[in-house]
Amino acid sequence: MGMGMWLTVFFVVFLLMGIPIAVALGLTCIFACLVDPISGFFAGTLTSMDLYWECTDIISELMQKTFNSSNGSALMAIPFFILAGNIMASGGVSKRLVGLAEAFLGHVTGGLALVATVASTFFGAVSGSAPATTAAIGGVMIKPMESSGYDPAFAGAVVAASGTIGLIIPPSLTMVLYGVSTGVSIGDLFLGGIIPGIIICLVLIIPEYLISKKRGYKSARKFTAAERWAAFKNAVFALMMPIIILGGIYCGVFTPTESAAVAVVYGIIVGIFVHKELKWSDIYKLVLKSARSTAVIMYLMITADILSYILVSHQIPQNLAASILTVSNNKLIVQMIMIAILLVVGTFLNNSAAMVLLAPIFYPILLSLQIDPLFFGIIMVISLAIGHNTPPVGLCLFVACDIGGVKLERLVKEVAPLVLAMIAATFVMNCFPQVVLFLPNLLR
Repeated sequence: MGMGMWLTVFFVVFLLMGIPIAVALGLTCIFACLVDPISGFFAGTLTSMDLYWECTDIISELMQKTFNSSNGSALMAIPFFILAGNIMASGGVSKRLVGLAEAFLGHVTGGLALVATVASTFFGAVSGSAPATTAAIGGVMIKPMESSGYDPAFAGAVVAASGTIGLIIPPSLTMVLYGVSTGVSIGDLFLGGIIPGIIICLVLIIPEYLISKKRGYKSARKFTAAERWAAFKNAVFALMMPIIILGGIYCGVFTPTESAAVAVVYGIIVGIFVHKELKWSDIYKLVLKSARSTAVIMYLMITADILSYILVSHQIPQNLAASILTVSNNKLIVQMIMIAILLVVGTFLNNSAAMVLLAPIFYPILLSLQIDPLFFGIIMVISLAIGHNTPPVGLCLFVACDIGGVKLERLVKEVAPLVLAMIAATFVMNCFPQVVLFLPNLLR
């Protein structure tokens, strides 16, 4: 068997054994690289001493690659953005964003569902995480929706589907991973995610409104102009965070990596001194929580980078690109094939694992067809974000189930039309790259 087959076999076996993805990747790389010398030993072409030195050289090379993979300054953005999201989530931001959305949309038919989606869009611009957005907005919205007569499963589905916007709207951790894996500008990725994030928000609102109207879900009262202004003032510090991050990057005040540290400092100031819902003692717990998440992602990044090195060394991405190009040389068709692959992979792997695995593989295909890596990077983020609402992984589904106390089977049925709407929007945006790239092109 070739290296690609060995990698696939070992990875599947380790996953079936219940080994975590990051660990399974590392073991897969080691075992696959040791297959040839071990086979040579049993075939009699290598002595025991030759086997020892061959294995030692391979392990040394992998260890050196591990060090190089963890030695990039851009990786520093990952722990800071995770910490910033946790700080903002604990600092009273979510309920203020919900209050702002409710002041403007609460009186519309199915208003609370629309409020949950718009509030998730706002909060996604703070957290950069889909599960965190689902948890923060779900904790505020699901119970009030149930009290207003909404089906608990529908309420959970709305929050779960809307949570995916947290990965699309900047700052997005998945965009950071794509930028680190491919060398595409993280600042341009952040800017390119704004319009697609808003489009996904609007696409979700349409079926939510139609379903709410059909089921007769009541709307809340209409807020006065003074109440709306008060809600806006109450949420203004939360809304300023993405403006500060993107504005600072494009005005040359700080780099994307430095912007993550700025986000942490800003989150602490807002949580402790402005909203006064965060204590200094909470910071330690949030740092520990962020460190655990960072450790998992960083280990995943390192092992995935080693895997990418092995794949490139054996010409596997190039061969895969050639195989895909035998189907069609049409850019649009190839992009749709890759989107379909991403949607399927997203049902089995979380977005971080899928991104660091597939980005280095798809990147040569994009270059060979002269597809803008920035554009398709954003499409990749959207496609993988949808996976948060498709079992068996579906992290947002499980978070919503836990908050709403609803069975997964009911939630999957309710979220299906929302997922289909997001998939349709992804394929449409794939056909119009000028829409996705409008803001990056404007400021490039």
